[in-house]
Amino acid sequence: MTSSPYFDNICTLPLPTDLFCQALHPTQPILTVGLASGHVLTYRLPSTDEESSTEPEPRRGSINGTSSILSQRRRSSTASENGLGSIDTIWKTRRHKGSCRALAYTPDGNTCYSGGTDGLIKAFETETGRVSSKVALPLDPQNGGEDAPTAIHVLTPLHLLVTTDSGALYFYDLKDGGKSIATEPSQTHQPHGEEPVNSLIPIPASSESTSGYPKQFLTVGGSTLAVVDIRRGVIATSEDQEIELSSLSMVSGLKSGGTSVGTKVLVGQGDGVISLFERGVWSDLDERIVIDREGASIDALYEVPLDFLPRMGKLKMNEKIVAAGLDDGRIRFVRVGRNAVIDEWDLKHDEIEGVTSILFDEAGTRMITGGGQTVKVWTKASPTPEATSNVNGTGKRKHEEDSDDEEEGDSDDHEQETENEDEEESSEEERGGKRKKRKRNKGKDKSGGKALNLNGIF
Repeated sequence: MTSSPYFDNICTLPLPTDLFCQALHPTQPILTVGLASGHVLTYRLPSTDEESSTEPEPRRGSINGTSSILSQRRRSSTASENGLGSIDTIWKTRRHKGSCRALAYTPDGNTCYSGGTDGLIKAFETETGRVSSKVALPLDPQNGGEDAPTAIHVLTPLHLLVTTDSGALYFYDLKDGGKSIATEPSQTHQPHGEEPVNSLIPIPASSESTSGYPKQFLTVGGSTLAVVDIRRGVIATSEDQEIELSSLSMVSGLKSGGTSVGTKVLVGQGDGVISLFERGVWSDLDERIVIDREGASIDALYEVPLDFLPRMGKLKMNEKIVAAGLDDGRIRFVRVGRNAVIDEWDLKHDEIEGVTSILFDEAGTRMITGGGQTVKVWTKASPTPEATSNVNGTGKRKHEEDSDDEEEGDSDDHEQETENEDEEESSEEERGGKRKKRKRNKGKDKSGGKALNLNGIF
């Protein structure tokens, strides 16, 4: 499935080699991608407030006209209504001798960092690509060779985090607004032993924080989840989950009460399941959501902004929607709170390659998915009777759910019944068989599949 009554694929950007990572500017429609060839390319997406009565002339390095695949279903003179327009190449360069494995922007977006299998971390200016600083990671203690990064994250304007294939987690101090990286890490940790760190996300700062910047973050590697404090190092590790943990996301504002604080950490697993951990309870998972019964790995997770959501029934229990990218190329959407998959919203990023990254632009109206040799841009489609008839994930049509909502005395009972049904289904799934044996994919680059070449890219 490549089309949907709920979402429009407004553009497909072909890449010359396999995509390993992508990052979006925090305040502008600027996308940077890292490729298996070591190249880093930065594009400008159509502005959400750009007026465009006619499509611009194609230019070298731009994907417009025949070089792009544009949806013909919805066009308007205002680009903000549909996101159509040219995707222009700002700059391109071969940044690393090996694959570019990780990218991250500073909070102000002026500087971006890249990490490659050549063991180098480079800081460069967003607008020009000019390198302002670079450092070499410590050698892999296991084999004495170059250690490849698996993730980069700017925790604060003064601290850069880098995780590697050897399982190391490094703190680097930043200077000059992030343009300069200290030559040696100030701290080194091994949150998962020798297992590579697969994903990293910050834990938002509490209301009592004076700086407003997070001091703790979560990592997954091998089959465990770990909590790391910027001052104390690793402070908590989960029990062995007996399956490869591949991705992370955190959602807040859920219904609280009892032992629930209203914040869940979602962990994508290699067997098609999302594990839910209660914030502050890190020893073991709280709930499970089966995303794919065939066991496709969940390699990307991202909370969906409200502005991207199609017209739908009332979100009960302060639910949140999370997009999950699978290694079979599908994108599935999950209601966290009711813990149900919205089957009708399924999308297909690629027929062969998996989804390695899901991002949303600074306005929260466009989803950018990456994997294989393509990047795709999606928007929500205009409402249609088909698209609003059944999107509540329970099998009921929208008017039936609205009717339930109007019966004040039945609302809570209906929610409780839904929760119980989901719990029973989850329990049956757990009883249905043992978890897959976790897979170890240390240091291996994914490749395969051939996409269109972007003329003039090199």
